[in-house]
Amino acid sequence: MKLKILILLFIIVQILTGNCDLKAQQDVQFSQYLFNSLFINPAYAGYKEDLYFNGVIRKQWVNFPGAAETGAVSLDGLTNSETKNIGLGGQITWDRLGPQTTTSVFGSYSYRIRLDEDDSKRLCIGFGFGFNQYSLDGTTFQYTDANDPLIPTGSLSVIKPDARVGIYYFTPTFFASLSGMDLFSLYNKGKIYLSNGTAIASEAAAAHIYLSMGGLMNLSENVKVKPSFMIKEDFHGPTSLDLNLFALLSEKLWVGTSYRTAVTLWHKSAIGSDLNKSGALSIMAELFATERLRIGYSYDIITSNLSSYQAGSHEISVGLLFPNNINAGRIKSPRYF
Repeated sequence: MKLKILILLFIIVQILTGNCDLKAQQDVQFSQYLFNSLFINPAYAGYKEDLYFNGVIRKQWVNFPGAAETGAVSLDGLTNSETKNIGLGGQITWDRLGPQTTTSVFGSYSYRIRLDEDDSKRLCIGFGFGFNQYSLDGTTFQYTDANDPLIPTGSLSVIKPDARVGIYYFTPTFFASLSGMDLFSLYNKGKIYLSNGTAIASEAAAAHIYLSMGGLMNLSENVKVKPSFMIKEDFHGPTSLDLNLFALLSEKLWVGTSYRTAVTLWHKSAIGSDLNKSGALSIMAELFATERLRIGYSYDIITSNLSSYQAGSHEISVGLLFPNNINAGRIKSPRYF
């Protein structure tokens, strides 16, 4: 079964990579995506089966002028069906980088196919639709030429629709995820123009492919280990690779680390051979304060020369499960992914 899933992942990659030569910005990415993959795959909606709220705030590159500040909230769960075949989710994300702000609102739908009798394995197919609002605050610019037509005198914004697709396969001890995000940028060629007709607020978020896999191993009665990886590709900039290793202690505390770096999977004409592939090292902890409340924290350290100009990145997240009458009185497999 795992082989069939891997073949299906490969086929979808080929479909999604047909025409993706875009010059655009990278997607927002949270270090703690491993504890809520809805941000990178709409097929994840309903995975935890109970109604699940997640909030996260990220302060990047502390002490660096104009550094990014990012936040997101999401809510997902199953529809009122005994089959548990349909998951729905919604999320709002905002990202501020200097004078530029991007706000995204998306809804997700996941059709969850049951693969075994005890309902421990599912193949989920997901779709997401929403919009991105790109804004630019011209009052924050420092310029040398007064009345420059490329600099707006106030705040301007534009709204663009977007879409995402994905598949998500899971068992109690394994998951595989593949998604395509920001798909409409294939048609607008990455450029977003503001209402004055000349200033560009931002290059639109590029179409991205996310491929991730991971597993769970029991080391002892009270210790479980979860290794995983994720490849993030926009087909123009450097390919991003995350290597993650977490340990679950007494079903109460996740502790672990993640290393992100650039890798060369194939030649890209826009990337020089002297590219610095240094990335970031994250240290994370996720505490189950109660059976339904999770609190997480991560600290990211940049390993490039930029590290001497900033004090790392901080990220705090909160997850809350609400009881679902669908699952009342039924034994449910733990959700480790």
